[in-house]
Amino acid sequence: MKRAEMLDRVCARSTPWDMVIIGGGATGVGLAVDAASRGYEVLLLEQCDFGKGTSSRSTKLIHGGVRYLEQGNLPLVMEALHERDLLRQNAPHLVHDLSFIVPTYAWWEAPFYGIGLTVYDLLAGKAGFGKSHILPRAKVVERIPTIKSEGLKSGVLYHDGQFDDTRLLINLVTTAVIKGACVINYASVTALDKDAGGKVSGVKFIDSESGNVHAVQAKVVINATGAFTDSIRRLTNAQATPMIAPSQGVHLVFDRALMPGNTAVMVPHTSDGRVMFVIPWHDHVLVGTTDTAIPKPELEPKPLAEEIEFILETASRYLSRPPLMQDVLSVFVGVRPLVKAGTGSTKALSRDHTIDVDDAGLLTVCGGKWTTYRRMAKDGVDKAIALAGLAPVACQTEHLKIHGCPDAAVGSGELASYGSDAALIKAMMLEDQKLAAALHAKLPYRAAEVVWAVRHEMCRTVEDFLARRVRALFLNAQAAIDMAPQVARLMADELGLDERWQNEQVRTFSALASQYVVQKSAALVSQS
Repeated sequence: MKRAEMLDRVCARSTPWDMVIIGGGATGVGLAVDAASRGYEVLLLEQCDFGKGTSSRSTKLIHGGVRYLEQGNLPLVMEALHERDLLRQNAPHLVHDLSFIVPTYAWWEAPFYGIGLTVYDLLAGKAGFGKSHILPRAKVVERIPTIKSEGLKSGVLYHDGQFDDTRLLINLVTTAVIKGACVINYASVTALDKDAGGKVSGVKFIDSESGNVHAVQAKVVINATGAFTDSIRRLTNAQATPMIAPSQGVHLVFDRALMPGNTAVMVPHTSDGRVMFVIPWHDHVLVGTTDTAIPKPELEPKPLAEEIEFILETASRYLSRPPLMQDVLSVFVGVRPLVKAGTGSTKALSRDHTIDVDDAGLLTVCGGKWTTYRRMAKDGVDKAIALAGLAPVACQTEHLKIHGCPDAAVGSGELASYGSDAALIKAMMLEDQKLAAALHAKLPYRAAEVVWAVRHEMCRTVEDFLARRVRALFLNAQAAIDMAPQVARLMADELGLDERWQNEQVRTFSALASQYVVQKSAALVSQS
């Protein structure tokens, strides 16, 4: 995972890559892991950092989709439940069981949701995470002390999966590299080259750090850019009909005192027809999400005031102490790359993945969700093999252990999400006590993690570290701002950069992070 070495590989290559993948989120990195593990020569290019977009901004759930069950989309639910089980097997340091309670306040709700969740268990079969059952009122309050008890009848308990999205993504990037893939972040594709027959034959990209332009050849180019799918498609056809109807979802993060314990709450029907979750995550509480159609995707989508108010109001119906605006430690927004359908409602658009080949031979893989990334990758690589006329090799990823998967039982504590790498980070701290220093009193991150991220995880900016190598920005935005100068110093020492770079990094990150602080955000504008 040395960026300079990756660029050297690109410069040294004179023959076409088997596959060039555009996009370094869950879809693109999943494709790279799949293709590289089959033995194909793969180059992946990401315009910013891995997971900068949607893939770092999920609700942190690996799940079959209770809402899709209600919609009657049984094939998607069954596929997702199967993939959920595989993820727990292949990345147990990042994917684990989480208990959920659906609180019931009317006599009919317990049997109604109980039956639905029993079907959910049956669809999971042996891949289930635990059986659902009805809890009496007292047990609900025992598990969730801050639940609103007035009118509470009972609760329905069920199990699903939780994960850390970008920690999983970074481990997948490492897995792809181990399998032979070449991956480069901060490499923005600006053009698609075509051969004499008008078919896509390669790409041009700019190395954002140096400004150098590179041209590479490919037997097939795969567009896996999520919400930005249509911008790449327009490189081959400026008039391409849009495939994506972007929708944004907002999440609010609070102190753990809002909902102590290790049980999540699922609200099956909000006033806008969505499911809402209140989830323990990294010793904080995450609440979300919304579903708001937006005209175009942005790398840093901004929350609307009414979205934040909606989440606060909905949560207040189920918690004994209503969360207030000043309680929000961080607000983050993700853009869903929903595939267009014949409806104006983004809630009704397809969560299934779509594979498209345009007239120029550009292969696009889009839609889907984090839980089914592996299946999306399998289908996408199968199509790419056929399109490029490559010698077929069967998919290898169903039981492929993702980097970090520990050989023994999964550990706990501050470094648990690093899996097998945790021992190496601990060794760094033992060797140099300065690296054992905490970066902030309110968050569990150590100086050694900065050094590790630069040396082994292609971390290039303060934002890369605080937003995606660790989750500081998403947990406590002000704390992340406070940490930025120390992180910049540690990174500069590793990268051989000067004080001017440090100051610019701190300034840039602080401006970005201010959008995650509700009280400081200038982005809270009325949708009207």
